[in-house]
Amino acid sequence: MKISDKKVVHFHYTLKNEAGEELESSAGHEPLTYLHGANNTLVGLENALTDKEVGDKFSVTLQPEEAYGQRDEAATQRVPTKHLQGLPSKNAKWKPGMVAVVHTEQGQRQVTVLKVGKFMVTVDVNPPLAGKVITFDIEVVDVREATEEEISHGHVHTAGSSCGHDH
Repeated sequence: MKISDKKVVHFHYTLKNEAGEELESSAGHEPLTYLHGANNTLVGLENALTDKEVGDKFSVTLQPEEAYGQRDEAATQRVPTKHLQGLPSKNAKWKPGMVAVVHTEQGQRQVTVLKVGKFMVTVDVNPPLAGKVITFDIEVVDVREATEEEISHGHVHTAGSSCGHDH
């Protein structure tokens, strides 16, 4: 079955930066799963997966506009330190360059710490990979038809679980 709109796609990936260094991978974990055609993944990655089938292995290099977009140097905010999550230990302190998670009205968002004050932190709200050329090594492991519920909700539902929210 070829990957097209309204298909649920399961794939393993390794993400690399422009220097070829591995940034993250699904190896040893569950594959990434998404609903094709519902804007649930990077546009360049979705385009590269279109018409692929189970067993296909390939690499795709994405320019910033196909991935996380260009950096906006003005995209900074000051937020209360107490709103940052993700310190590696209880005794750790936020330092410039660290990546934190902040809860927003649009859900969780990764931010990069720029400057730390006593109560407030200046953060870069660009995605950490904004402005970067990235490469994905992909292996398609499963493709299936989406259910009517998944299509109407715009995302994949895991087996044996309910959606857990109202639409």
